[in-house]
Amino acid sequence: MNVLFIAQCNKRALAETRRILDQFAERRGERTWQTPITQAGLDTVRKLLRQTARKNTAVACHWIRGRDHSELLWVVGDASQFNDQGAVPTNTTASNVLRADDENAWHQLPLMTALAALAALLHDLGKATQAFQDKLKNPGLRERNHYRHEWVSVRLFQAFVGQDDDAGWLQRLAAHADADADAQALEAEWLDHAGGRLLRDGLDEPQAQQHLPFARLPPLAQAVAWLVFTHHRLPCLPVEKSQDVDPHDTEDERRIHHRFGARPRFLNSNVVDDMLLRISADWNEPRERTEPSTVQAHWHFPHGLPVTQPAWRKQAGRYARKLLELSQTAGQGTVLHDPFAMHVARLCLMLADHHYSSLTDPAARAPHLSKDYPLYANTRSNYYQNNSCSRLMDKRQSPLLNQTLDEHLLGVQAHATLVARSLPSLTRSLPALKNHKPLKKRSADPRFAWQDKAADLAASVSARAAHGGAFIVNMASTGCGKTLGNARIMNALADPGTGLRCAFAMGLRTLTLQTGRVFQNDLQLSDEQLAIQVGGAASRALFEYWEQQAEATGSASGQALLDEAGTVLYEGNDQHPLLQRLTDDAKAHALIAAPLLVCTVDHLTPATESLRGGRQIAPMLRLLTGDLVLDEPDDFDMADLPALTRLVHWAGLLGSRVLLSSATLPPALVEGLFLAYRAGRSVYQRHRSERPSEPVNICCLWIDEFHQATQGCADGAAFREAHTRYVHKRVAKLQQAEVRRLAQIAPLPENWHSMEEAERRKDFARLVLEQAWQLHQHPHNHSTDTASGKRVSLGLIRMANIAPLYDVALAMYAPDALPPELQGQVRIHLCVYHSQFPLLLRSAIEQQLDTLLNRRGARVDHDPALLRPALRALIDSHPEPHHLFIVLGSPVTEVGRDHDYDWAVVEPSSMRSLIQLAGRVRRHRPGAVGGVNMVVLDSNLRHYKKPDKPAYEKPGFETEHAPFQLKSHHLHDLLARAIGTNAAWAVDAQPRIALPADNKLLPSRRWTDLEHARMHDSLLPKPQGTATPTHAACLQWHEPQPETPRSLWLTGLLPQFQRFRQDDQKRDDVALLPDEEEETLLLHRVQDGERRYEKLYVPIHQSLCHPVPAAQLASPSVSPWPQVGLMEELAALAQARGLSLEQCAERYATASLPESQAGWRWNERLGFSKKA
Repeated sequence: MNVLFIAQCNKRALAETRRILDQFAERRGERTWQTPITQAGLDTVRKLLRQTARKNTAVACHWIRGRDHSELLWVVGDASQFNDQGAVPTNTTASNVLRADDENAWHQLPLMTALAALAALLHDLGKATQAFQDKLKNPGLRERNHYRHEWVSVRLFQAFVGQDDDAGWLQRLAAHADADADAQALEAEWLDHAGGRLLRDGLDEPQAQQHLPFARLPPLAQAVAWLVFTHHRLPCLPVEKSQDVDPHDTEDERRIHHRFGARPRFLNSNVVDDMLLRISADWNEPRERTEPSTVQAHWHFPHGLPVTQPAWRKQAGRYARKLLELSQTAGQGTVLHDPFAMHVARLCLMLADHHYSSLTDPAARAPHLSKDYPLYANTRSNYYQNNSCSRLMDKRQSPLLNQTLDEHLLGVQAHATLVARSLPSLTRSLPALKNHKPLKKRSADPRFAWQDKAADLAASVSARAAHGGAFIVNMASTGCGKTLGNARIMNALADPGTGLRCAFAMGLRTLTLQTGRVFQNDLQLSDEQLAIQVGGAASRALFEYWEQQAEATGSASGQALLDEAGTVLYEGNDQHPLLQRLTDDAKAHALIAAPLLVCTVDHLTPATESLRGGRQIAPMLRLLTGDLVLDEPDDFDMADLPALTRLVHWAGLLGSRVLLSSATLPPALVEGLFLAYRAGRSVYQRHRSERPSEPVNICCLWIDEFHQATQGCADGAAFREAHTRYVHKRVAKLQQAEVRRLAQIAPLPENWHSMEEAERRKDFARLVLEQAWQLHQHPHNHSTDTASGKRVSLGLIRMANIAPLYDVALAMYAPDALPPELQGQVRIHLCVYHSQFPLLLRSAIEQQLDTLLNRRGARVDHDPALLRPALRALIDSHPEPHHLFIVLGSPVTEVGRDHDYDWAVVEPSSMRSLIQLAGRVRRHRPGAVGGVNMVVLDSNLRHYKKPDKPAYEKPGFETEHAPFQLKSHHLHDLLARAIGTNAAWAVDAQPRIALPADNKLLPSRRWTDLEHARMHDSLLPKPQGTATPTHAACLQWHEPQPETPRSLWLTGLLPQFQRFRQDDQKRDDVALLPDEEEETLLLHRVQDGERRYEKLYVPIHQSLCHPVPAAQLASPSVSPWPQVGLMEELAALAQARGLSLEQCAERYATASLPESQAGWRWNERLGFSKKA
């Protein structure tokens, strides 16, 4: 390729640029170079330029495509030196003629800046206590805070405000700004406890409890106090030890409460209604029993307060005057109940506090240094790196006092102000993807033509979406290319001048890694353009390990040509004040800076779920500067929907456009998330819209492979009507589509009720093998091996829970599992697959299944699976004419795996899981099926174990209480309306996406109605006058009485009670480690050591590991597949990664198992199971 470099650098940057470019290209002028070059060479040039770039660097690279055509590839450095096509301006001026920065639409920015600045001056006043100063000088003291400094700061501020209104206390603070003002009189107003102004908790009782700050302060003072109080953590409901809580939350005997943030078992609605009035010191740090002298130390101020310092008084007076002026504006007094203003101001304060606390270089702190002041704010270690004050692991190092308290308050105020004022230019300063050709390329395959239409429709409404927000629903079927379609839609909505910035959030790590690879390969995105974040370093390492193995065997596809990928990556401005103050954490930087982010949703939920403030910063900035795609939001558990709703609400609040992508979106979920988004967007519009008084009108799009539609929706009713209309069209098309999954219900024996559990599970094994054999015999459900004439099928038996699955697997290995007439005729190849395998073993099984169950390219006379060497060897090594390759799996088989089975036998849990599992039957092979290929059992084992209890729970939607407890647990009753008189019915998304024709739900009688009713109950607001249950997802945004808002987002109460990914099961982390001879793997419990990040491995093999005897797995008709050995896999992985076998096992032979006093059964073929 022939390229042209143009340098618009100045000063030393020009000399450095010439030094680099002269090595690769010939000069065509003073600032121009041209050369033919390979892609690898061009990447090297760009890398070198970026490594040496400074603020005066500006280099554009053009690809000369032909005689009269060139294309801008990239710009390194200052992109403002070039336009979008890479042209250089004819003339320039240093004057800000356009004053574009003055025209930002941040209407409340002066108020947010003033609030953040004043809160910064107050936020650490509580560190002036004797208790805190002693703790700084003696970090070895293990005494916990009895009262945290944030609460002490709020009490001091309450003392200063006294009985005044907002105008009164602001005028008093402004009056002390002069250098000749009486500083001692000012200090006395903060410290006067004798006169009753300063209420000292634990000392001045009961007055302190009767005069809580947020129940007494005037509105603007409440807003300032909230910022001070929450700059480290959001307040959480204190849970007394007498209340039943999660079993994980155990503490020492001195404590009255459980640890901060402990989840209560129940939440009274009256706590929600008047939450703000209840906030006390225990909401910040639950107190413990302690000595009176300790309490006294938390309220003793031996050196007074920094409020006496002239510099502090000057800045406090300055921002008091600003707030006084701004408070005259109508509506500013209610700022406490404005989530955008409060949380953005809090973000500025937290970011400034984190940044300034990390500074150790006196030169960077020179404007605020105060060497002789006796009070300190923080410490640093004797040794530190990269200008960071992180403490070293060695606790014996004595700390060095770092910043004085007055310096810290003034420094944080200065940086908070700077961060707040730089917010309008933040989005323009971040990297973005412009003019990326693979995102605009038309689809050559007719199956994906819908993507072109969807992108065209999105482009036509991009202006409306930019003004009013966008809420997109993509319900295209599996296999239609939703992943790339979503990227193309969001690219079409993005402002061409700004470029694309979008986060794609997934529920599973495997899906995240797969989607990231699709983007890298199909969209040809580099690591600078795309960040993939999954958490779980071991999972990602294994994913990359299997990719390397595939490349070594020649099965990885080749790289695409550069010709397809002309793009401009705007690299952003690293000199932006906010970006300069971000953490040095590379992952946090990538989360914010990457134009495209593919991540598990867990990386974004801290924006709303984190109780400690630092973790909120990066995801909030991501949502503030880019769009959001939620993939398969309906796959989340019911208990996770409140957190998901809060995330979508926050996305609307911070200005993101949101796309929901799933073929099985229930109406209540879509409407609930729309209402949450609309509530957030209405707040955003008041702050950021060019016409803030206009009513909200969200630009909504509905996309699938059949239709594309758009409509402006001002409220929930308009959205509901439009969505229902769209779904009816989709259902009509689905009814005309070819049927690829045809199911029938299998009756269960009546005598199961009277059987013992072990006997019932054994009979269950017999029954499902019988159903598998019946399905296998149908011509459409097996393939005939042309070489041997043997009939082969690959099927799935899905079970709801691991414990019975384990026993069923053992029963299948029993000699009498197959009836005598099938012995010698049928060979069962059994793969047990669930979540309780060691990480490496599960990953190896998944990798083999991914390969063997890839049936793309299959024809009537050709099945790719039969050509796989692993499968071929098993077929050839057994003489039986019928081979059934069976995966006996838990619900992990339903999502995240791209597998294609011939048939399935299903133990039912919910309609959602049935539809998801049906998507794994004939997944890769189009065409109508010739008969039944799914058998659904009439009920499940849980029903026969406890007939009077809910059967379709864990997993499932049934509860113990009306109206969500089913009257029957037999599918022939629960699906009577859907099936009618048919012996078989088509399994598709229709029951999940559409409500009954009469819109009447009978959750106790109909299986699908139960799911719709649970969604409706959780996600949609109740009618006026009806109490909203505390488990409802709408609590975050729905205000039953808008004139007196509850503003639950002011605390961490909802994330505390409605936990995301809450697991009530106590667990043990274990690892299988090699013995000294490295011949045998022995079970160890993994425990935390005394030092941070230290892990201890306690041997428990003899006492708690119960290996399954080999004799129980010796069967004449059943053999295991795939052939995977943990020791062999560990040895290969250890060699590939340069680790010892023990190190490799510590990382990759781990598992998280349900806690068991009796231990666990273990076998490589079966995994772990809790021993009864």
